[in-house]
Amino acid sequence: MDVRLASGVRVHAVLAPVSTGGTAVSVRIPRVHAADLDDLGRLGAIDLAQRAWLEQMVHGRKNVLITGGTGTGKTTMLAALLAHVPPHERIVTIEDVAELRPRHPHHVSLEARQSNLEGVGAISVARLVRESLRMRPDRLIVGECRGEEIRELLTALNTGHDGGAGTLHASGLADVPARLEALGALAGMDPPALARQAVSAFAYVLHLVRDPGGLRRLTQVGVLRRDGEHLGIEEVRPW
Repeated sequence: MDVRLASGVRVHAVLAPVSTGGTAVSVRIPRVHAADLDDLGRLGAIDLAQRAWLEQMVHGRKNVLITGGTGTGKTTMLAALLAHVPPHERIVTIEDVAELRPRHPHHVSLEARQSNLEGVGAISVARLVRESLRMRPDRLIVGECRGEEIRELLTALNTGHDGGAGTLHASGLADVPARLEALGALAGMDPPALARQAVSAFAYVLHLVRDPGGLRRLTQVGVLRRDGEHLGIEEVRPW
């Protein structure tokens, strides 16, 4: 069972006999107040130079992909960036399970829907990305890229929807190209096509880590590039 309560709390439960040791419950409690870049600075996630550059990037409407492992703060970083979007702009966020609550007055949240017991009624993230383009978003955000929605996001970002963003699970910056190619394959995109679209779509890749002490930090920034027929990445220091 995987549900989101009205309060925003996510509950995931696995019952016996699937969970051989008995019922296992995981609870994920959202932040009451979404962070902004100043909050991340106070927490030690970014330094002053990074903070200034990140805000400049948001105001410059650069498309960005935020990567990292589980629990590294990808959603928190994304919400913090969105808090600095000008208030007159419309942000449309699309997620498998709605978690993003940016500190912004003009935010529309769309959430995917699973099929019912009869196997009908599903609404995928990929479909929501397509539908969102009719909502005239100033910023199009996909909370987490897991499958075929990568094709829809790349298409949108390459057709004039600047200032967009997405997140992706990746263990390290060097792993990002392979992860994108794997998602592209699920969407029927071969490596050369994926490389062309991704290089054009994303200005920067922000990679986050969680250190042994639990501190979540922005540690690397990369720029996607073509490496023959495949996708590559180069680490940069733009601040």
